[in-house]
Order: sequence, then C-alpha cells, then structure tokens
Amino acid sequence: MSVTHPLLSRRPLRAAPALTLTEGATLSLGRLHEGCGGARRSFAMLVAARLAAGGDRGPIWWIAPAWQAEQLHAEGVAELIGPERLIFVRPKRAEDVLWTLEEVLRSGTAALAVADIPGLPGLTAVRRLHLAAETGAEGGRLAPLGLILTPGPGGAQGVESRWRTEAEHRGQAQRWRLERMRARMDPPKLWQMQRAEGEGFTLTPGRSEPHDVRAPCPMS
Repeated sequence: MSVTHPLLSRRPLRAAPALTLTEGATLSLGRLHEGCGGARRSFAMLVAARLAAGGDRGPIWWIAPAWQAEQLHAEGVAELIGPERLIFVRPKRAEDVLWTLEEVLRSGTAALAVADIPGLPGLTAVRRLHLAAETGAEGGRLAPLGLILTPGPGGAQGVESRWRTEAEHRGQAQRWRLERMRARMDPPKLWQMQRAEGEGFTLTPGRSEPHDVRAPCPMS
C-alpha cells in the first residue's frame, strides 16, 4: 500500500476562477486589479461587458469621491450593460472610497466593484482589499472582481494585475490601446480595443508603438 507524503497531495490542481477578456487576457476573480490611463473607465466597462456576456446580471458597484466631476455617459453604458445594474456610491471623504470598496468585496454579493480614485492606495490598503475579495468568495458566495481606477500610468503596489488604456481614435472609429503592464502570472502584452456604434468591444493583438493620446476617450 503506497503512502502519500504529508506535504503532497494526489488531488489535481484547480485553475483559479477568472474572467476572460480575450484569448490570453484574463482577470482572476476574488482579487484586486488596477486600471489606469486616460481611458481607464472604458477598460472598466469592457470588464463589465464581459461579465454580462458570461451570464452575470448582478449589481455593479461604482464608487467615486463626491467631488469628482467625471461621470459615466449613460447612453454609452446602455449599449454595453443594463444601466439599472449600476449602484453609484459617492463618499464625501477620501478614505471612505476604499472602505466602501472593501465592504462590498467582503459581502460577496456583487461580481464587480469599481473604485475610481484620484491617487494610489498604499500597500496595506491593497492587501486588505485582496483579503476582502477572498472572504467574499468563501462559502460558495459570489467571487467578486475588485477594480481600482487610477490616473496616469498607475502604479499601485500589490495588485494582481495592472492594465493601461489610452485612446487612439481615428476619425469616427473608436479605438484604444490596451496594455497589460504587469500581472502575477502573465507577461506584458498589447491589444487594440475597438468598438462600433451600438456594439460591444473587440480585442485584437497589438504592436508595440508609442502611446498616442491626442484624442480624448468619451468615457474618461
């Protein structure tokens, strides 16, 4: 009779649950990710649209400070997800933005929770958000995806992955450059993100070229 070493297991390894954006581009559920760049809110809507395409119809929490002027464009959102799914929270204190995100992730009641913040969170805050997302996924509850939106090139420490999105529109064509800047298990990579009027996003592998951010993003 063979004896299994106490530090080993014969159980097959299970892949962590993840959201697929396109082939070779995934976001682990139950973790915190970062979206940055001038079109970071378009990236958040790409994530929301992919969740909806996968059958998720739960609420999407969108948390931003009360003094922030930029808001989502209702008509643009309606073409991607049901706007009735959005729950907006606008705390008056900066520290309450991440506190609200933490509580939503811990509850395990939403597939996606987004915090649009004006700066970078500290490493301790990021670790707390990871723990909250993991807690929300325990006991058979919904595995939430946490997403912080940060300005410029981002740079939050400890996030599971960082994605930068910049507008590269050409005439009437809506195009963006999507760059996976870092991820725990995947190398940096580029995609071109496109969207036709009345349709969702499509992603195709991109080439390494300098950023072109001359055109504004309609969602940022």
